[in-house]
Amino acid sequence: MRIHRIAVTAFFFMSGFTHANWASRLPQLETFLSISHAELGTLLFVMAIGALLAMPFTGWLAYRFGSDKVCLFTAILLCVSTSLIALQTNIYVEGMILFLIGFANGSMDVAMNEQAVLVEREYKKPIMSSFHAFWSIGMASGAGSGALFSRFDVPLSTHLLIVSVIALLGFVYFSTRLIKNANEGASKPASSFLLPSKAIIPLGLIAFCGMLSEGSMLDWSAIYVNEVVGSSKTMGAVAFGVFGAAMTTGRLIGDYLTARLGKKRLLVLDSILAISGLTIILIFPVMPLTTIGLFLAGLGLSTIVPIVYTTAGNMPGISPSVGIAMATTIGYSGFFVGPPTIGFVGENYGLRTGLFFTLLLLFIMFALIAKERFSYSEKAG
Repeated sequence: MRIHRIAVTAFFFMSGFTHANWASRLPQLETFLSISHAELGTLLFVMAIGALLAMPFTGWLAYRFGSDKVCLFTAILLCVSTSLIALQTNIYVEGMILFLIGFANGSMDVAMNEQAVLVEREYKKPIMSSFHAFWSIGMASGAGSGALFSRFDVPLSTHLLIVSVIALLGFVYFSTRLIKNANEGASKPASSFLLPSKAIIPLGLIAFCGMLSEGSMLDWSAIYVNEVVGSSKTMGAVAFGVFGAAMTTGRLIGDYLTARLGKKRLLVLDSILAISGLTIILIFPVMPLTTIGLFLAGLGLSTIVPIVYTTAGNMPGISPSVGIAMATTIGYSGFFVGPPTIGFVGENYGLRTGLFFTLLLLFIMFALIAKERFSYSEKAG
């Protein structure tokens, strides 16, 4: 049981670490490709399409072949694709590479969260947030790594090749220690392409707003600090790390808070913190207050996704991968809509204006949480 938890934790960590290493250096990638904010937004849009197309199929694939095998295959695809990001400057080839990264990330997200639900059932208590905490620890570590590589002017291609090889070795090792699929009591998916059921839609919409906001901070915070706040690219990577550290802090205590407050009260508190943090960032674009705002926003967004996933993964009568796939099909479209929308708005009206779109979605998320009952989601596993 313990080795299963360690293996799933490792997958979450390495997934976050790999993503943050290249996302924290988006300003350098933008320069390397000689593209505008709108063009970068388009590339991020293509990456999100890859993720969104993968998710409806992953629930069926995990049921058919096992989420452990899906985790391994997508990890290999992720590492190979990441190593190719900065090898050439053709924007169309770059789009294909980011599509593959999105496809791998989206499918792995479903598969490794099924693994997390299965481990949570073994422990018979809330532990989902702890897995996502290690994804955030991976993000913070990756942001720190990215800042160091940036500080010492290591070429982006060399940086990402090193990270990809290290991550691939870890993924392969821990894939042999994942849980084999257990679908007892779950109905077989009717088809390979799964759309969300009526019971999942409210959860998916909450995840949509939360993931859109999280994706906006992950993809644009470094550039916001560079351009709006006026700090260096290195400080942009540091600010990215502050957001990741806040996500980690919230998720490390998330299981305890879930048990003490209940899911709905915690989600309401999360919404208030996220709204407050982003408001500070937008109204006071100076480095000290921006840092505080990023920390509050990260803290508020930290447990939105873990709560949605553990709820969807424990819906009666369906396998965890299918429930999670349904929720993430809606939720991950936040990554599909958010960052590229901000890129397009930012190109025409300024990045600060673009992030007001994220603030609007946080208010909508608050309204959705206030309306949802969450009575069926109190089950731990």
